[in-house]
Amino acid sequence: MKDEKADLLTAGKIAEKYSLPAAKVKKAIADLKLKPAAKKGACSYYSPADALKIKASLK
Repeated sequence: MKDEKADLLTAGKIAEKYSLPAAKVKKAIADLKLKPAAKKGACSYYSPADALKIKASLK
């Protein structure tokens, strides 16, 4: 069985993956009012679908 959390990305990883500034990714998350798919401590993790929404909003 595949671990679903393996696909989740932090804002920093999304920025790295799409070569975007981390600050813009964090602002896009706030503007889109995205809720994290998971939280671990202070870190929020977003789904690949959320990552694509963030990328699209920054085009």
